Amino acid sequence: MSITFKEQARQGIWDNNIVLSQRLALCPLLAVTGTATNGLGMGLTTTGVLMASGVAVSLLRNVVPQDVRIPSFILIIATIVTLVDMALNAWMHELYKVLGLFISLIVTNCSLLGRAEAFASKNSVRQSAIDGMMIGLGFTLVLVVLGAVREIIGSGTLFANASLLLGDLFSFLTITIIPDYKGFLLFILPPGGFIALGFLIAGKHYLEEYMKNRTAASKNTPVVFDRIAPSGAD
Repeated sequence: MSITFKEQARQGIWDNNIVLSQRLALCPLLAVTGTATNGLGMGLTTTGVLMASGVAVSLLRNVVPQDVRIPSFILIIATIVTLVDMALNAWMHELYKVLGLFISLIVTNCSLLGRAEAFASKNSVRQSAIDGMMIGLGFTLVLVVLGAVREIIGSGTLFANASLLLGDLFSFLTITIIPDYKGFLLFILPPGGFIALGFLIAGKHYLEEYMKNRTAASKNTPVVFDRIAPSGAD
């Protein structure tokens, strides 16, 4: 099956977005997106696991028997998640403490097994890596946007504690959007995540309908020719 880079990007980021289209991974989504920093950290971690598992499954697709492919894919994903969990604990411990249990729960994200079965097991290593990257970027984008909305409304800041993810040199990314803001606790808590997510999903549907209607209107617009008067006519 041949698919272009542009098609993979559109499918992963927009058409088959893990959250906005498939409604998957909602547990970590609502739990860790209290800030944009946490959302970015979780998104990049999940993207790395998607890419690594896609490559591993693609490499082993002709070796793993069909009868045990699902348990084998789960084992591959669990192994990669365990290695990522240990790496974050060793080298990014502060971020590890923030994300906590949700790193291990990446194993239960149905989208990883779904992409391994539907795509990586049938395509080349290169295409599987790109697929994992695009699916992960789509997930990361939603996490960051949702985290940013909740953080701005909830506490008036953006990318708070960015040094946890990127190091002390990037602490300047933390911005105070609303000075002397007392905060809106609801949006920091999970109920605020549900509210913000609902608006994001509604916004995606609105944009899709708008583009669909615009495309249909452009195709059905009749061509109007200006009437040209005959030569010599008044």
